[in-house]
Amino acid sequence: MKNGGEVFINGGPSTPTPTPTPAAVQRLIVLHDGSLNIQGVRAGDEGSYLCNSSLQGNLTFHGRVLLQVASDPENVTISVGPATALSNGTLFIFLGSTVNFNCSGSSYPSQQLTLAFRGASSSNNSLVSTSGSWLDFKITDIQPSAQGVYSCLAQNPVSGQTVNKSTELLVYYAPERHPECMWVTAQDPFHIVFNCSWFGAYPTPTLRWGEDEGEQGAHWKGRIYATEMADSLSVTMNRSQLFDGQTVRCMAQHLALNAGNERSCLFTLQRPFPEGDPLVTALEASSVTLTCTEVKSIPSANTTWRKGLQQEEIVPGSKYLLSEDGYTRKLTILNVSKDDEGAYFCRSENPLDVRELEVYLTVKTSSAYTGAIIGVFIAAVIVGSAIIIAKTVYSSRHRICLGGGFGQVEEDRGDVLSLVESDDEQIFQDAVPRLPPLTNGQHTTLVQIHRIPSSDHEDAETTDTSSQQQQQHEEIELTEEPMDLVTF
Repeated sequence: MKNGGEVFINGGPSTPTPTPTPAAVQRLIVLHDGSLNIQGVRAGDEGSYLCNSSLQGNLTFHGRVLLQVASDPENVTISVGPATALSNGTLFIFLGSTVNFNCSGSSYPSQQLTLAFRGASSSNNSLVSTSGSWLDFKITDIQPSAQGVYSCLAQNPVSGQTVNKSTELLVYYAPERHPECMWVTAQDPFHIVFNCSWFGAYPTPTLRWGEDEGEQGAHWKGRIYATEMADSLSVTMNRSQLFDGQTVRCMAQHLALNAGNERSCLFTLQRPFPEGDPLVTALEASSVTLTCTEVKSIPSANTTWRKGLQQEEIVPGSKYLLSEDGYTRKLTILNVSKDDEGAYFCRSENPLDVRELEVYLTVKTSSAYTGAIIGVFIAAVIVGSAIIIAKTVYSSRHRICLGGGFGQVEEDRGDVLSLVESDDEQIFQDAVPRLPPLTNGQHTTLVQIHRIPSSDHEDAETTDTSSQQQQQHEEIELTEEPMDLVTF
């Protein structure tokens, strides 16, 4: 009997309600020992089966069996999107993206679905679990820590059978900063090593050293010196490959960077140019410091001091002191003597070129300085005297111009001569006294001499009395032809 309904009696099929179909009769067979054999078990075969056996003497035996039908999980899949698949089936996505996970499968009865994650810092962690045939999960702003293996596990709750489908997801990212470019001086001055490093990108970026001609990215037209998939790339170049004004660039390419947004660093090479005072004078037995500044060289130059036309390198000691102050190189010469006089060279060399600054040192004795001081004093006296004489002549310029010459420069007063015609207009008749006419009827001309204070002595004469300040008139009668008014 199944679930209270008869299936077979006395080894043959009974007439249960409902009546089994012929196909069911063929699948259900009662063996001689009373066992029930079911062929091609289906989900509908589930139920409680009861076996009753009656013997003579009214003896009855009962056997009960509970039949459960289960199917293993099948069609288990996991999908991740949006993501890009590599040739080996591994998926990758870019940092900060939103990722959707889907886990599905089928089984009887309904399976338990679980989405699990195994990463570098975790084992098999369960992210989400549900009973059914479909499971969804989302990660927003995905980070490198979410990189790992994602698994969809479907487990039948009856049989305990588990099916697992997995996929690996990579998170690609690149640092926002640009690569770091630096140079290292080789053992000889004719070679230099350029190094470019760009750490923090996943997967490993592609670095490229080349000569920049203004174009970047895939259409970069400059000469390429080295290309490698690495976090750091070095290239060695000699003087024949370098020139002043050349731009050497390191380009970093990565899948996480859009085309045209590559990161790079560069150098614009410049030859040395030492600067300083080319002429230096020092007093014998004193100390003098020669300075040289080199700030323009790229790569940085090696600057040294040398002496003489043979340019013998100067070694520091009791005579010479070498020091640095930023970009300035100093040479101090102690207890200067005549032997130290001559040419000194500030020599700067980088892989592009060699440049020199010539500094000529002149050593003076103490007697030479004494003569110079006396000469300066005499020159000052001459200049001062000239100034005083010029000032005196300028202040007495009116006396000199009136014909008095330099002999009357020191006089306190000057004369003004006025000639007035006797029959002039009325305006002069009121101001100029007249002499009575002569009996012979000739005209009479009045000459007045006005004595006024000199401009150079006005301050001294302010203390004189008012009577002395009045103009003095001297009238002189002349018998001559009429004249116009002339005033000096």
